[in-house]
Amino acid sequence: MAAKILVVDDDPDIRDVLEELLVGEGFEVVTANDGVQGLDAIKKEDPDMMILDLLMPVLDGFGVCKQLSDPRWSKWKDMPVLILTSVREEVSQRRYELETGLSLDVDDYVEKPIDPDVVLERVRNLLARRDIDI
Repeated sequence: MAAKILVVDDDPDIRDVLEELLVGEGFEVVTANDGVQGLDAIKKEDPDMMILDLLMPVLDGFGVCKQLSDPRWSKWKDMPVLILTSVREEVSQRRYELETGLSLDVDDYVEKPIDPDVVLERVRNLLARRDIDI
């Protein structure tokens, strides 16, 4: 069975490109437009991993990460999270620390614009690290 990947990004072009890329590699893909829809999709779809943008309306990626650190979300605490954003990693880390007092605990970080080969490599590595079938 193919790994299920949740893509959460407010940019429809990014969602489309990632979906096409990942489906083309045999993954099952679920998409969401913002953090609220992303959290709903986690509960409904139980994905194997998530690709998450940080800057989105309604609930941003920082808010999603904060929610997932809550014990009520412990079922998904080991779900790999790949941040895919236009924000430099150091800036994101600092903002999250200032807002929450915590480190931004994600598995990998890729800055936009995306390189399809890099994204696929990172996805495969994260899934392999968790012994999830690819």
